[in-house]
Amino acid sequence: MLTALALLSLCVWTQAVVQPLTVQDTSQIIFTEDVKVPVVLGVMSRCPDAILCEAVWDRVLQRVGDKVDISLSFIATPNPSDPAYGVSCKHGLEECAGNVYELCVAKYHPTSEWWPFLQCQNFHGRDQIGLPDTAASCATTAGFEWETDQGRLCSGEDGQGEEGVKLLQESIQNSIELGIKKSCTIIINGRQVCIRDGTWYECEGGHTPADFIRQINEEYNRLNGVD
Repeated sequence: MLTALALLSLCVWTQAVVQPLTVQDTSQIIFTEDVKVPVVLGVMSRCPDAILCEAVWDRVLQRVGDKVDISLSFIATPNPSDPAYGVSCKHGLEECAGNVYELCVAKYHPTSEWWPFLQCQNFHGRDQIGLPDTAASCATTAGFEWETDQGRLCSGEDGQGEEGVKLLQESIQNSIELGIKKSCTIIINGRQVCIRDGTWYECEGGHTPADFIRQINEEYNRLNGVD
């Protein structure tokens, strides 16, 4: 028969070993989204080098699009005397219109829609970029209805909508502030990594899709603390 002292010792030991079951409060757990790599392409919509550069990045986005936050920054010369845009585009008024269409669609649509819109414009040929019919056709290709789309209201009937023109002027000022002078200039996470202007140059990390994919993966891992 156990003595009172032995029973007391046994109870103390049991309490120490058998801990009460607790339920973790998950309401305080914070899930953070991964940090995407910002990529800026300094371009002109009717520029052959921009079209080639965007074709390269189309292949990049197919592989690492979920790790990238890509945007366009347009190159032109401020010209207050220009009545339509307040800027002079190197390849004419149609290029200014093309810039506006792409900026407006990018503002009101996710990359999964505005990037196909851009690629569609390029596929039509540079002499068709900036034309209203091309914009309408490419909206359909990208999966949205142009006639009722906010991007169309932004760009106006002929790429001269008030909101779109303002976006273009702001984009050009952004390019000036970033020091973008050549189309196409590629900036990854704030650092200029390559230029395509007649040929590829200042591309220390390479200029093929595989090179840019590698750079995106490296930068993504660095931003998100991945070893």
